[in-house]
Amino acid sequence: MSLSPEKASELKQIIHQQLTKMDVHSRIREVLAETIREELAPRHQQLSEEDLIKALIRRGIIDDVMKELSFVTDMNDGEMTSTPKPSTHFVDRQPAVLKKSEGSKMVDATTMLSICDPVQIVLIKTDTSGETTLVASYFLEWRSVLSAENRIVNVAIELLGVGTESKVSVGVLNIKLEMYPKLNKTLSQEIVNTQLALERQKTAEKERLFLVYAKQWWREYLQIRTSHNTRLVKIFAQDENGINRPVCSYVRALRAGRLLDTPRQAARFISVLGYEKTPIIGGGSGKQEQWCTLLAFLCRNKGDCEDHANLLCSLLLGFGLEAFVCVGTKAKGVPHTWVMTCGVDGVVTFWESLTGHRYIHQAVKPDDPPAVGQPKPQYPYRTIGCVFNHQKFLANCQPSDAVEVSAFDLHDESKWKPMSGEAIKSVCSPGATTSLPPFPPLCASSIDAAATSNELELQLRILAVEHRKDLGLATVWDDQLSYLLSPALAAYELERTTGISSGNEEFQDAIRRAVPDGHTFKGFPIHFVYKNARRAFATCLRSPFCDEILCCRGDHVRLAVRVRVFTYPESACAVWIMFACKYRCVL
Repeated sequence: MSLSPEKASELKQIIHQQLTKMDVHSRIREVLAETIREELAPRHQQLSEEDLIKALIRRGIIDDVMKELSFVTDMNDGEMTSTPKPSTHFVDRQPAVLKKSEGSKMVDATTMLSICDPVQIVLIKTDTSGETTLVASYFLEWRSVLSAENRIVNVAIELLGVGTESKVSVGVLNIKLEMYPKLNKTLSQEIVNTQLALERQKTAEKERLFLVYAKQWWREYLQIRTSHNTRLVKIFAQDENGINRPVCSYVRALRAGRLLDTPRQAARFISVLGYEKTPIIGGGSGKQEQWCTLLAFLCRNKGDCEDHANLLCSLLLGFGLEAFVCVGTKAKGVPHTWVMTCGVDGVVTFWESLTGHRYIHQAVKPDDPPAVGQPKPQYPYRTIGCVFNHQKFLANCQPSDAVEVSAFDLHDESKWKPMSGEAIKSVCSPGATTSLPPFPPLCASSIDAAATSNELELQLRILAVEHRKDLGLATVWDDQLSYLLSPALAAYELERTTGISSGNEEFQDAIRRAVPDGHTFKGFPIHFVYKNARRAFATCLRSPFCDEILCCRGDHVRLAVRVRVFTYPESACAVWIMFACKYRCVL
């Protein structure tokens, strides 16, 4: 049980506006000043968060706020009486209509006890270069606070590592849980323990029944063709904690609110999230399995191809498309996952989540005579074993699992063997005790694109000057030429997002006007998904084209560099850099 991202955003707006109306911030400042003056100053103590909370409770401010925040809901039509607002990440300046009723009240303890969604805690380590590492992921059972007499519970949880270190302790985290507002009636510890025990039994039984069904389904699949046991039909996958979960639970229809406008923009966003294979200990060519939960993937801001494909499929489902995650192989039999959408007109499109590229699938018909021309596949995929989303799982049972000869009529059970939708729903539907908690809504970028672009550009100029100085070369920058490179960078990003190239004519015309007769112009664009100037510069130098520009010699040499940062949700970004020079050749 959880609020949708749109309702959660609307609720935050209403609460913020009501706090402003009540002038709560001024009252908090008054309490803060009074507390420091009367209670802490004589003893020269520092004010902690706990001290402030106690002072606010003692003066009745928190109780006043909770009394004012009353909502009227009609359980028949399920509509809130407050004015509906779109999901945004800023406060709407138009005041929402807040109606009060004597009969409205906060949810009671019994209702809260039925909310089985845990609180997920993700621990990330960030080094000095900005690289992130997933340290731990923990699902906290919070309902013990419902039986606390003073509405406070202190919990010590042991955090374990992830992947191959999922059994190794990384530390103990002390957490204080406190319930606001105070419950009218607390539950007994026995009732809470009984509820949790019943849920565990129910979960275990559902998982057992699904496992029995999955084994029977797999036996039936192998009876169709013995060669099926070599196909990549993946029913379960391990998460970062080493827990086996049905693959369908990693996908859910996800709406991006106002942060992403089109499916192709969503694909571009996924492609600029970092790609990193799950680390494996020891040698060998095997692939370490780890499908991250969405929160762990977003907090880390990078992941393997499965993480990218699961998120892209979820977003495409949110945009109303019929999307599936495909499990198969690329060249040389390397396991890979990508996304597929099926149009109402029968057109099948493959989406590569690591690059954002799209490919239209046209099946090759091997039975046609040689004289009949066959389409040449442009995609990099070789075989496909199964496809799945949040509601369906289908295994490829065609004579060949090669992508180019596979037909994607998913309703034809002679080609695709489906799993029971009811069986999948029993363990993967939202709210099921066996499923992952609700997906977190995407967050808006915290990056200032203009400021970050300027900073990176300045750092690159300094690095370029130092590099040329080591070669005994002076450096003169042409600011106007640098500015003229902007349209090209914008066009490159637009093409990556939409597949449409535009604006090249104007860019070419401007460059011709800026380069005098008898002079030569050279430019080198490059794309990154990180904001480390030194790392980007070192990569640029490895290109002979860029090295030729940065080491340019001649008469009237002028250098230019332009950086353009394009921001996406979750502070992901696409960084485009272009180095250029103009000079007069001296023979």
